[in-house]
Parts: sequence; structure tokens; C-alpha cells
Amino acid sequence: MDRVQRSWWKTTIGVVLTAIMLFPVYWMVNVSLTSRGSIRDGDLWPKDFTLDHYRVVLGDQLPYLGTSLLVGLGTVALTLVVSAPAGYALSRLLKPGRRVLSFVLIVAQMIPAVVMALGFYQIYSDLGILDTVPGLILADSTIAVPFAVMLFSAFMAGIPRELLQAAQIDGASFWRTFRSVVLPVSRNSAVTVALFAFLWAWSDFLFASTLNRGGGNLRPITMGIYDYIGSQNQEWGPMMATAVLASVPTAILLVVAQRYVAAGVTAGAVKD
Repeated sequence: MDRVQRSWWKTTIGVVLTAIMLFPVYWMVNVSLTSRGSIRDGDLWPKDFTLDHYRVVLGDQLPYLGTSLLVGLGTVALTLVVSAPAGYALSRLLKPGRRVLSFVLIVAQMIPAVVMALGFYQIYSDLGILDTVPGLILADSTIAVPFAVMLFSAFMAGIPRELLQAAQIDGASFWRTFRSVVLPVSRNSAVTVALFAFLWAWSDFLFASTLNRGGGNLRPITMGIYDYIGSQNQEWGPMMATAVLASVPTAILLVVAQRYVAAGVTAGAVKD
């Protein structure tokens, strides 16, 4: 009986904490469904219900949503192309210096994005790729690649050596072994890397505001929200409606890929 009571207390505390954390999301949806004249009333539910904000947003923000989707998918592709072979090499081929390279990847993740953005601005200006989608893809990939390499390396280090040796006995080269054996086995890790890379690119604001400030319709959705922020007035309804629409793709991806992420993140966690 005491055990059941303790379980109820834990459940209650968990529900309360979850409600507190999710309240900003609820408030975002609430404001997006409330007419402009009633937003300042601060009602806990949309008494003056309207969909006008979403009509405005769908007319204004679709190009920005398209840009964010293009940048996100491009970041996923570039991250996978770079990190999967790098993770395989780090886990299997590069025995000397592997710990040093792993430490360098950790240090790379610790560099503040604002420092990287300032450096990118000068380089991009010299190369003429400011206000371009490929520039944003390259910048966002620098955040995702170190994490992806470490995740792939941890998983691929746990692949049975006999499986790789069997492929080599059959005459497969390192590249053929990687492509035909390692990649199919690493599906969970690949899905995890793709999801995190997409989320980082989709939610990026710092690189977008620094490297793509005057790109017109090429701006991502994180910059499109600023269309409703003025020096004297803020359009809270369209702003929150934009935030809701921008959150829908990521929420769907998280739900769909949840089981792959759980397996991919914990891969290699108990192996040295």
C-alpha cells in the first residue's frame, strides 16, 4: 500500500512539472487562436476564438517555411555524408590518436555559436555566399557534425568484429563493407543524427540573423517571425501562429522517430 501511495505522489509531481513546462506551449496556441482585441485580456482559453492569424501567416510565411525545410534537409544530407564515414573511420580504422580526435570533437561542440557566426560572416563575405541557402546549410552543419561523428563512432564501435571480417573475407573493401554492412546496421543512429541535425537547422536563429539578414524570401522561419515585431507595436497573434506552425513539423518528427532516437542515443553507451 505504501508503495502504491509513493507511486501516486511521484505521478502527481511528474504531471505538475510537465504541465508547468508545457504551459508556454499552451499559451502560444491560446494567443494564436484569440482575436487581436482580446489578447491583452489574458484569458486562459480563447474566448474570442478566431483563425484570422493563421490565414495571415499562411499568406506571409510559406516562403520562409520552404526555406527552413530546404535548409533543414540540406543540413541533414551534408551531416550524414560527412559524419557517417568519419564515425566509421574513428571507430575502426584510426586506432592511434582516436582519443585525441574524440576530445577535439567535444571541444568543437563547446565553441559558442556566436563566435563561429562572426568568423563565418567574414569568410562568407569574401566568398560571396552571404544570404544564400548553401551558406546556411554549411553553417548549421558545423553544429551537427561533431555530435553526429561521436554518435556514429560510439555505435559503430559496438558492431561485432566478426561481421566486418566476414565481409572482408568475401572480398569487400573497407568502403564496400561500410556501405553494404555498416550503414544498414547503423539505421537507428542515422535516424537520430538526421533528426537532431534537422532540429538544429530548423530552430537556428543566430546563423540566420548573422549570415542571411537581407535574403528576402530566402530567410528561414525563425527570421520570418520578425515581420510581426515592430519598434512601436507587436502583432502577437500572427507571431504566435507562426510559432505554432513552425513547431508542427518538429513535433511530428519527434513522435515518428521517437523509438529510433531512444535506440540511437543509447547505442554504445555501455561499451568502452
